[in-house]
Amino acid sequence: MRETIATENAPQAIGTYSQAVRIGNTVYLSGQIALIPETMELREGDISERIHQVFKNLSAVCEAAGGSLQDIAKLNIFLTDMSHFATVNEIMAQYFQQPYPARAAVAVKQLPKDTDVEMDGVMALSSY
Repeated sequence: MRETIATENAPQAIGTYSQAVRIGNTVYLSGQIALIPETMELREGDISERIHQVFKNLSAVCEAAGGSLQDIAKLNIFLTDMSHFATVNEIMAQYFQQPYPARAAVAVKQLPKDTDVEMDGVMALSSY
């Protein structure tokens, strides 16, 4: 059974997609950028503030699906500048505990709204 996940605690979809889709115990999380849910404006400041906002947005969608960041089995990180990779690692350690999810970090030319970081993932729920 396929279920669409939606929450007002994360940015609303700005295209033809859902915030997440649950099929059984697996939740496919759409990409999150550093939009502030209440204003739909990008978080200002340095990259670390935007990374924190992305994790907050992912967390809100995870919670709406009945899980948490700790349930993410696979995390994909997209950066427009790989020199920020160390910052991502430092901040990620504040949101995740071992065992860490599988992960990919990819350099891309451009992201939606010309931001510099986006993340998506797959969450595996232990019970549903």
